[in-house]
Parts: sequence; structure tokens; C-alpha cells
Amino acid sequence: MILLNINCPKKERLDNDAHPKTNSLQPRMSSSLGNYEPKDVSTRTGPGEGGVPVILSPAEEQAAQKTITQYGFNMVASDKISMDRNIKDTRPAECKNWIYPEVQNLPTASVILVFYDEGWSVLLRTVHSVIKTSPKELLKDIILIDDGSSDPDLKERLEKYIERWNGLVKLYRTGKRVGLIAARTLGAEKSTGDVIIVLDAHCECVINWLPPLLTRIALNRKALAVPIVDGLEWKTLEHTNIYGSSNFRGIWEWGFLYKETEVPEQELKKRKYSSEPYWSPTHAGGLLAIDRQWFFELGAYDPGIRVWGAEQYELSFKVWQCGGVVEWVPCSHVAHAYRGPRSHSSHVPGASPYQTAINHMRLAEVWMDEYAEYYYIREPAIRTLNYGDISERKQLRTKLQCKPFKWFMENIAYDVLQKFPPPPKNVVWGECKNIKHSGVFK
Repeated sequence: MILLNINCPKKERLDNDAHPKTNSLQPRMSSSLGNYEPKDVSTRTGPGEGGVPVILSPAEEQAAQKTITQYGFNMVASDKISMDRNIKDTRPAECKNWIYPEVQNLPTASVILVFYDEGWSVLLRTVHSVIKTSPKELLKDIILIDDGSSDPDLKERLEKYIERWNGLVKLYRTGKRVGLIAARTLGAEKSTGDVIIVLDAHCECVINWLPPLLTRIALNRKALAVPIVDGLEWKTLEHTNIYGSSNFRGIWEWGFLYKETEVPEQELKKRKYSSEPYWSPTHAGGLLAIDRQWFFELGAYDPGIRVWGAEQYELSFKVWQCGGVVEWVPCSHVAHAYRGPRSHSSHVPGASPYQTAINHMRLAEVWMDEYAEYYYIREPAIRTLNYGDISERKQLRTKLQCKPFKWFMENIAYDVLQKFPPPPKNVVWGECKNIKHSGVFK
């Protein structure tokens, strides 16, 4: 592993379990500009500035297509964009008027970025953006986890590039492919901030994204705070506001396909202002903030959930069932680039061909009680898969005195049942064969 050392002054850890919440931690709406809002925003010019799309010439398209095949992003377009570009302010207008706790009353943050053969400018623009849009007093470090990259640009060149930040950015290498979930856990272990913030390595942050997230955790250290995810189009890097002015929250259907739905009216009525945070049963998984100590009290990510898939549900379910909350934060926006058609293999050696199903089985068996049967009805082919030993995870649930899944479904995720009623039992399931022909019908 490679570690670039950091020398930063220590900041006293906030313990908001030991002290009652005071007015100094409660954000308040003001008629003037918020305390973290920049007084002057410079106008920049250049390709992609303001989040506009980068349009290539016909002569550049062939080279661009090769980079899309390799990275899933148009790196010819990305390389034209400044590392420090400004993107749109997609927040609700009233976000500019919130007064948040001063820096001495907020926890510090470690931002974790896991990458595997990521395009150079997409990766480094993520780092630049985090630093540019975060109050320096609140950003403890950025943890880069290289999950077995083979791209030569991500070796010595990257090590030299990050030296400009004098240790604020740390680089660790797994040495071999371990998968996204294990790499994030490694990043959490190496972090030094009070709060872990997970971002994908192809993001750009909207202005003043960090204090709203940290405020939720200052008020309740068992809160999992989720920024609103904007879009970065993979071909032009255009920044778009996916949700417009509507509020959505994360749910799922019984095969664990992630879905989003408009926030129920009974949740919206809990707020005085439309820009205030709201509860959500789950989240998409790629972008989140959580108290570091609470994350490890919850057992981090289940080490048996490998590579990718189910980790967002596992973290959300146990946060809710074990005494915490999951909140989406409308005044925190982060733009995320969704990959295009990448052909470069991301296989993790040793992973099962059915790894995602195994991950979901572990999730269901540990946390979902009798509701696990709905997953097996939805996906009957997976019943015989070996999901490994889950005894330690069940012991953890008992130790933390976590609530039943039925409580979670009835009080928090009630709209899952409304949108996706429990499936009826399968009458029959299996292969149907024509005894006169060799064709097989399923």
C-alpha cells in the first residue's frame, strides 16, 4: 500500500450522545445569505463551464468512442474541461438562506473515493471538486482507494499529482481486485475524520454541499445523510438536475431492484420548509455520509456481501432497525456520472457468478425476518445457493437490540408495500419440457 502522510491540526470530537442538542446545532432560515454561501462566485469560461455539454467535432468522435469503450465516459470531452470547473447550482432557492452550525460545532469529514481503472480527468476532477466546494476546516482528508487498477496513469503519475495537496489526499492500493464494498470498508478504516462520506470516483459537487450533510450528523450521530444526486451525462459531461423541484426517496421491489418514488404527503407535512431533510427507507448506495464510529458499531459492510449489490439495503436496514435514521438532504447536491457502454472488464477474481443474488440472500436472512420469503418467491431459482455463514451478523443484530423488520416496513417503508404488494406464493415453478421436442421452455 502507498500512504502519503498528512499533518493536520486535531479537532475535538463532538459527542452529541452525551449532550442535549442546543440552538447552536439547529439550522435556521434567514432572510440574508447563509453563513457558508460564497459572497462572490467568479464567472468562468471554457468547455463545460456552468455544466453545459461539451460537443466534439466529427474528427474527434472516433477517438472519443475508444475512450468510451475503455472507461465508460467520453474522455476526449472530459479532458477539455477544467479540473476546477463550476457546475450549476441545482439546489432549491431557499437553500442559500440556511444558517448552519459554525465549523467548530460540526464534525470533520473524510471523503472516500474507490476507483478501478478510472479515466484520469474524471477521477481528478472529483478530487478537485470536493476540495474546491468544501470548507477547509471541515475536510479532514480524501481517501483514494485503488482497487487493483492496471492503467499506468494511475500509478506513479497519480502519486506525484496528489503531492500538491500536502497530505490532504491519501492514496492506498489494495494490491489486487477486492471489489467496491471491501474497498470502501478499507477506506473507512484508513479515514481519520469524524464522518465518513462515500462518493463514487466520477462526481462533481454543487456549491455548499458539505455543511448540510454534516449538520444532520451533528444533530444525530446515528443519522445516515444522503445528498440529492444530480446527473453528469457520460458522453458530454453535461450537468443536469434529475429531480427538478420534486422530492423523491428510495424504495425497492421484492427482487431488490432499486426504485424511487415521490415522498409521501405525511412525510412532507413534517417539514416547515421544502428544503428541509426528509426520511427515506433506503438510498441508491453510491453517495452517503455516516458517523465513522456508528458505521463500525453497525459492523461496517457485511464482509460476506462482496463486490457490488445489496450494500445500500444492508446499511439502510440496519441503520433504521438499530436506532438510526436515513435522511435525504435537499440542500446537498452532488452530480454523478453514470457510465456509458464500457467493455473493459471489472471482474473480481473469486467472486461467484451469482454474487449479487448471494449478497441479497445474506441481507434477507439477517435483517428481513419473515419478509425474506417475498424475495424467494420473486426469485425462486436462487433458493439453493450457498450464502455462507451469517451467524456473526445475526449476533450483531442481537447485540444492538435491533427492531423487527415488520416495524421497519409498517413505520418507515410503508410505501414499498403500497407500490409493490407482497407477491403471492408460486403455485409451481421449474422447467417445462415438450417430450416430443428438445426445446426447453421456462
